[in-house]
Amino acid sequence: MVAEVRHESGVDDDDRALDAVERRDQLSAARSFFTLSPSSLTARIILLNIAGLIILVSGILYFNQFRQGLIDARVQSLMTQGHIIAGAIAASATVDTDSIVVDPDRLLDLQTGNRSGPDADESRSFEFPINPERAGQILRRLISPTKTRARIYDREGILVVDSHYLYGRGEILRFELPPPDSSPQSVVIDLWHGFNNWLFSNEYPLQKEYGNDNGKDFPEVTASLNGAAVSVVRVNEKHEIIVSVAVPIQRFRAVLGALVLSTQGGDIDDTLRGERRIILFTFMFAALVTVLLSVLLAGTIAEPIRRLALAAERVRHGVNKRVEIPDFSSRRDEIGHLSIALRDMTNALYSRIAAIENFAADVSHELKNPLTSLRSAVETLDYIKNDGQRQRLLAIIKDDLKRLDRLITDISDASRLDAELARSESRTIDIVELLNMVISIANETRNGDQAEIVLRIIPPPDNVEDAFLVTGHDIRLGQVIRNLLDNARSFSPADSTIRVRLRRVSGEVEICVDDDGTGIRPESMDKIFDRFHTDRPEGSFGQNSGLGLSISKQIVEAHRGRIWAENRYGPPSGEFGEKPVLGARFLVRLRPIDNDE
Repeated sequence: MVAEVRHESGVDDDDRALDAVERRDQLSAARSFFTLSPSSLTARIILLNIAGLIILVSGILYFNQFRQGLIDARVQSLMTQGHIIAGAIAASATVDTDSIVVDPDRLLDLQTGNRSGPDADESRSFEFPINPERAGQILRRLISPTKTRARIYDREGILVVDSHYLYGRGEILRFELPPPDSSPQSVVIDLWHGFNNWLFSNEYPLQKEYGNDNGKDFPEVTASLNGAAVSVVRVNEKHEIIVSVAVPIQRFRAVLGALVLSTQGGDIDDTLRGERRIILFTFMFAALVTVLLSVLLAGTIAEPIRRLALAAERVRHGVNKRVEIPDFSSRRDEIGHLSIALRDMTNALYSRIAAIENFAADVSHELKNPLTSLRSAVETLDYIKNDGQRQRLLAIIKDDLKRLDRLITDISDASRLDAELARSESRTIDIVELLNMVISIANETRNGDQAEIVLRIIPPPDNVEDAFLVTGHDIRLGQVIRNLLDNARSFSPADSTIRVRLRRVSGEVEICVDDDGTGIRPESMDKIFDRFHTDRPEGSFGQNSGLGLSISKQIVEAHRGRIWAENRYGPPSGEFGEKPVLGARFLVRLRPIDNDE
């Protein structure tokens, strides 16, 4: 009763330990997920996906060619607009009549019907000064709809017209005033602007202020006064991009002045900021979708792995109860393969534990029989006065000691067999040589009345040289053959023959051992390879441990082979036509090298 109470208490302790482990793992998984701990697989998936998205968006924002393309498009637009306005202003220019000089001698040489006037060469030297009023009207009509600022310089670099200061009658003058509140902004905003300016800095020269008489201080004005149309990109004090183009105002190839068109500060930057804002909004939406998809992906990966890990942890802590591994075999991916592997491994582990428990119980039971016999003989020995009976008891004690020694040897061999097969390196074995060696030793060491062993080798139909080569451990396969031969001899009558046959059957190497004994009883056919099972003739009890065939089966299966037993029958005879049993047959089939994976 005490032992039963202790067992129930142990089960309760195991259950409480398993529940504690499960709660701990669940809390750890939840804490890792909500705190985005790097140890969480879900957090790692989310962080890696977001990091890749951030790198992609950063590259788009920093290395994209949108800004340069926008500047080039604005330069092209301003250049076209400048040529149109310069042509209109040049056409509106009037001739300076004070500069026309008429030669009196040339007037005397005029013929009847001819008129006096400048020729083509002289017309080129006429002065066509820019009329500010007409130019202002043209700029008012062409510049007002746009956000472009126009300046006109004469040939001396003096500012003639500035569209920023054009106004008509009744118009209200508008000037940019500083903001009324000049209080400093918050530190966060300042840091953000600083980071934005550093990340998207405009590496252009600073724009100087155009004055009334310093036009020739600007390279673009000087180039246009020399007849070239040029463009330049600069930034103002706020690091805002300003695009300027200078176009010469020409008439009859005479440069009358220079037209400078400039964008307003912040015009291009506002467009760039709007584009970047769209990219950032797209990034935020993509990040949200990425997080949702990452969570979904992690749910299909991390959650099954967590459940499998939790089940493995429970298997490690579970002592008195069987833990079932979650079944994800329906999934055709690595998780499904992992689940199948863990389930098979767990089932093999539990089978091995059950086999060890059964083996321990069988060993205990088999050891108790000779020990009980020894104890009874030793206790009886003091009461025996007859020398004959004393000698008989001593003979029983010697037989029991031999049986104990044989049991301990076989038990030790069976217990370390799996470990030895796992550690030993397999090599190529010629079954023909192995059979010849084992059978030769068995025939040379046999007693006078023991059965003789005869080997017959049937060559394969195609006469392949390596037909009987297998991969394995020669010592252990030799042990299988010796166990089968010893078992056949123990059942064979004196002066009989044990026949061993080697051949290829269905692509496998088959070893067949036939004896002329009493055969295998039907009720023992399914138990013949069980541990400690013996079905011996009378008078041979205790001479075998019952582990020989069990060890042979263990070795053959470790070599990925098969072993089984059957009876040999003769032709029907007797009143009912029954087939007599001629003896037992043991068959071993191994995989040859040419079929080995």
